[in-house]
Amino acid sequence: MSDNQQSKTGLPPVPESLWRATHQFDAYPKLTEDITADVAIIGAGIAGITTAYLLAQTGMRVVVLEAGKVLDGTTGHTTAKVSVQHGVIFDEIMHHFGQEQARMYYEGNADAAKWMRNLVKEKQIDCQWAEEDAYVYIQSEENIKKLEIELTAYNKLNIPGEWVDPLPIPVPARAGIRMLGQARFDPLAYLHYLLDSAVKQGVQIYEHTTVTDVEEDASLHVRTYGDGPSVTAEHVVVASHFPVYDPGFYFTRLHAERSYAVLVEPEKPYAGGMYISDDTPYRSLRTVLHDGKELILFGGENHKTGQGICTFGHYERLEQFAAETFGIRNIPFRWSAQDLISIDKVPYIGPITGRHENVYVATGFAKWGMTTGTMAGHLLADRITGRDNPHAAIFDPARFKADPGMKHFIVENVNVAKELISGKVGIVHKKVSDIGEDEGAVVRHNGKRAGAYKDTSGKLFLVDTTCTHLGCEVEWNEGERSWDCPCHGSRFDYAGHVIEGPAVEDLKVLDAQE
Repeated sequence: MSDNQQSKTGLPPVPESLWRATHQFDAYPKLTEDITADVAIIGAGIAGITTAYLLAQTGMRVVVLEAGKVLDGTTGHTTAKVSVQHGVIFDEIMHHFGQEQARMYYEGNADAAKWMRNLVKEKQIDCQWAEEDAYVYIQSEENIKKLEIELTAYNKLNIPGEWVDPLPIPVPARAGIRMLGQARFDPLAYLHYLLDSAVKQGVQIYEHTTVTDVEEDASLHVRTYGDGPSVTAEHVVVASHFPVYDPGFYFTRLHAERSYAVLVEPEKPYAGGMYISDDTPYRSLRTVLHDGKELILFGGENHKTGQGICTFGHYERLEQFAAETFGIRNIPFRWSAQDLISIDKVPYIGPITGRHENVYVATGFAKWGMTTGTMAGHLLADRITGRDNPHAAIFDPARFKADPGMKHFIVENVNVAKELISGKVGIVHKKVSDIGEDEGAVVRHNGKRAGAYKDTSGKLFLVDTTCTHLGCEVEWNEGERSWDCPCHGSRFDYAGHVIEGPAVEDLKVLDAQE
């Protein structure tokens, strides 16, 4: 993004999450020697930290390995709604899984939210916890029937909800469903407590420690990048967002989506509540207390990773929506997040495959990681300690529902094949000399496809655009200054370093002097 864009739009020149900007965490060491533990957890987001917190209370020796820094991934870039209203989804889940399993989906998430609420109250965690009603609404007349069917599903599943028309806030809505008693909070203030408490109970945290494999013999051996040190454990939890260890071929059963957020100081008052639209354009609203003022967090503009328009345009659309609904005095923060969606829209939580009973996965939270990540911690802690959990079955990764599983499996993997082929055969017209300062693009370099970025001082960064996961070609993300893979969602910074998996190896750096 150029300075001209900044002055024209009022959007911050650099994306930064409010949560990350306002919280400092202790720096944890990199793993430098072989160690042993009862449980090794890969990934320090809400699922990994909650699992570690719960297991530490049982006296187990727990190690958490994080490729980057704790809470610097999707958890640190959430909109932070503690809600069981995950869009218009309950009729669909009931149709594919049955009424009993749909009820388990609701109860599992509701129990997780209740546990969070009770913990905040009991431990007096200062995290801006506030009870709010949640609203899902539709914007087009043709989707009214869909919303009516969803309310019928609420009634069958005994979910507290009611029809609302009009909505309390001035968004273009035809009608909505209100779910009572949900919440919003500051996620990193909350997780700061869990993390500190886990460490005090003996949990070992290692940052900048990239896991590449899990090997099995009498025990499990978690291997780290570059033949680095390993962790030997009896149980391994893969909570790395996209499974970094993938014997279950999760890359064929998940797709990555990006979404965007702008934090706005509004001109008009906000009537309260949390809101999401279920039709396009996708919109999300909630309030945030920042510097003594009530600001509005606008989210939305979802698209598959690496397959969006000029990504800065997504921020501009949210800015326009904010201006049209509440007016804008100031925009102090903008950021984006990446989420994984399963082929049936229900998370995968449990044994990573039927042949790996002591290796577990938690992924596919579909933008609702505050409740599903917390629930994952409970499901996995119960599994590891031998306790039954009544909600486990619907989230079992071994499940497969022909409807909608087969259709979505085929669609997603046809899409991957299309992106793989188009990236290889597409014609590139730009040359390195065409790139301006603070600009990136796919270029032709020495007769081959390459990725170029020049920083504000004119320094050139040149990388091979072939993703190190499965060989798709990455695309430039202008809004985040990153290289994004359209096949499975791997992301790299402008210098080629891994930001998000499934890739664990950096992009190949090319000689910018050639």
